[in-house]
Amino acid sequence: MTEIATTTDAGATGPFLSSVMQIEPQWIDYNGHLNMAYYHVMFDRAIDELWHQLGIGPAYKAERHGSTFTAECHVRYLREIHLRDPVQIAVQLIAADEKRLHTFQELRHAGEGWLSATSENMSVHIDMTKRKVAPFPPDIAARIRAVADAHAALPRPDGLGRAIAMPRAKA
Repeated sequence: MTEIATTTDAGATGPFLSSVMQIEPQWIDYNGHLNMAYYHVMFDRAIDELWHQLGIGPAYKAERHGSTFTAECHVRYLREIHLRDPVQIAVQLIAADEKRLHTFQELRHAGEGWLSATSENMSVHIDMTKRKVAPFPPDIAARIRAVADAHAALPRPDGLGRAIAMPRAKA
């Protein structure tokens, strides 16, 4: 995902592209840039848009008593975002199984295209009546599989699978 995607269709061959978002003034910290917590807010909003297209948004929870929870998240902050910078998030579905969704997101400046941050996530499907991990229903699993299959043809994103570690001392 080196360039910003050009589609908002969850089933398209490119990464899902969120709507353009604006940085809110209260999100700017004393360093004069976007506070780290609000990167998560924007990444979450983009996932909500994709989940809606997959049929696992708020209506799914209300009608079918299913939802997703984030089990793990790794964010990399690569370039500062400031007030009035428009941003857009590309989401690639890296892998999926009967209960899990592995996603990789890139937050880019919507006008200039440069990469500001990435977020790699593992989400799990939850049966909200039991609040336990459960398989996706067959119709939802089919939608997810179609997107996962389309996204499997995309290049692996730079930074996928990164772990936090101190650099090794040179001998």
